[in-house]
Amino acid sequence: MTSSALTKQAPQPKAAPVLTQKKLPVASRKPSSTPSLLPARTDRMGATAHAKGVSFRVWAPNATAVFVAGTFNNWSESQHALVGNEQGQWSGELPEAKVGDEYKYVICNGKDKMMRNDPYAREVTDSDGNSRITNDAFDWEEDHFQMPAWNELVIYELHVGTFNVKQEGKPGDLYGVIEKLPYLRELGINAIEIMPLAEFPGGFSWGYNPSHPFAVENQYGGPKAFKEFIKEAHRHGIAVLLDVVYNHFGPDRLDLWRFDGWHENEGGGIYFYNDWRAETPWGATRPDYGRGEVRQYILDNAMMWLDEFRLDGLRLDSVSHIRNVVGRQNDLANDIGEGWSLLQWLHEEVEKRFPWKIIIAEDLCSNEWVTCEIQDGGAGFKAQWDACFVNTIRETLITPNDEDRDMEVVREAIEHQYNGDSFRRVIYTESHDEVANGSSRLAEEIGPGQADSFFSKKKSTLGAALVLTTPGVPMIFQGQEFLEDEYFDDKKPLEWSRTETFNGLVELYRNLIRLRRNWQDNTRGLQGQHVQVFHVNQEQNVIAYHRWKDGGPGDSVVIVANFSNQGYENYRIGFPASGMWRMRLNTDWEGYDQDFNNQPAFDTEAQDHPYDVFQHSGNISIGAYSVIILSQ
Repeated sequence: MTSSALTKQAPQPKAAPVLTQKKLPVASRKPSSTPSLLPARTDRMGATAHAKGVSFRVWAPNATAVFVAGTFNNWSESQHALVGNEQGQWSGELPEAKVGDEYKYVICNGKDKMMRNDPYAREVTDSDGNSRITNDAFDWEEDHFQMPAWNELVIYELHVGTFNVKQEGKPGDLYGVIEKLPYLRELGINAIEIMPLAEFPGGFSWGYNPSHPFAVENQYGGPKAFKEFIKEAHRHGIAVLLDVVYNHFGPDRLDLWRFDGWHENEGGGIYFYNDWRAETPWGATRPDYGRGEVRQYILDNAMMWLDEFRLDGLRLDSVSHIRNVVGRQNDLANDIGEGWSLLQWLHEEVEKRFPWKIIIAEDLCSNEWVTCEIQDGGAGFKAQWDACFVNTIRETLITPNDEDRDMEVVREAIEHQYNGDSFRRVIYTESHDEVANGSSRLAEEIGPGQADSFFSKKKSTLGAALVLTTPGVPMIFQGQEFLEDEYFDDKKPLEWSRTETFNGLVELYRNLIRLRRNWQDNTRGLQGQHVQVFHVNQEQNVIAYHRWKDGGPGDSVVIVANFSNQGYENYRIGFPASGMWRMRLNTDWEGYDQDFNNQPAFDTEAQDHPYDVFQHSGNISIGAYSVIILSQ
């Protein structure tokens, strides 16, 4: 099979699908105690440039006085005072200030005086530096991008600092990612998920330690570079999703900490819980989800990304630590009802303003209430990362002995759903979490020190084929397609030379993605809700499943996966219809890698002979650790 056989102009995306819903058992339901909610804000906090200068607005309820110091007044700490109100907001107009000026707030609490960066600063000189007045004006030109339907998404997760590094010893930036957009478009993905890029301490980070949540990391190019990137991604037909961190802030170099001088119990002050609820695995910096102004701060942040930056969706990091003190579990004893209601409020506002944009949860507790509708008591997320899939499939592939693999757990991973909807889950075998923190890339885990061995290449691509043919929103991690073997490290850039060394594997991913997106209009079922695992052979480690949307020719797809080191010829399986089933892809083809067995896989004619659960069956051929895809 050649790449030309799968090349075609991508179809125009359809409107986002209406997702189905089902009731969940009350026993697993999360509490939804809701503090008084502030209405969505209409006035803007922070520094806002306009024709007559700049307006400043900051929340500091315990301050006795607030001033603005900056380059416009030679950093005077007493020249420009702001006026406070009963809600603890301080505001004022400064005709002298202009776009590009640097500034800080001078916050007085009795005899104490503190210089603080603006919590709403859109740009800072660096994590230890000053806030900078920005202008939101940006020429989006003809950007009328339409978000693909969620059942058509194929996500590529990437980290800006390591994706395309131009200078040794420095992180990559957003302009470097822009240069690689043609590669990603040709790969076939239609959504990029960016790991967090809110300003963090230093030049290197995963991004999960935001010190200035509203500012784009200056090492990556700042807010203008991010808007340029989004505009260019849209021009390439690619949606952009952003990972945001609301389960904690910081914990380092954090101006929000004791912002106006007040705190209790050695806590962080007005933006944080000041009791046992503050504790997280990343420090005692969990936001106070019960305080209206903090809730508004988080909502304003989400809306900034979706509105001002025109992002197509968000992925919320570690949602389990927003809804639960301990996190990563479903027990009621440690629930944070205020966190749960914050999530509901956020989704209500997104639904009102941007119903076509997708909000994804990283919860990893397989809790259906996370993706249940708000009116039914759920948090309202449209999808969640599926720990059931990634943990099961990785463990199955890493297991060295064929006889120790369990095809029943693979079946369960393929058929798993949330809320009766196949697209309420994001499925993958690699993400930033799976390939770091003591773990390696899947190919390296399979063969330590031998990621380019036959077994590593075969099993890891078997996993990729499962991701791209199983119901759910598929996601791959940067470099996975060219067998990147280094564990993820924010100081280790991708080795782009591997796209040439393993160009056949890149071609395999490309072909899989195009089948998943139905570019040839003969695999529509891979975007459908339905799956039936109809063949489970534990002895020979073979599993087969049927995918369909509406059914029939061009829709129904049959996938056969061989988890054995033994290839099979004349292997009988059932088919949902009689007639000729065309071979669309064989992962054992030697064109993908010269080490592959190249066991021929042919078109199959299904006869009227009952087998498995169907009235029709035929013989197929499949190589070791391989996947074949057939449709009519």
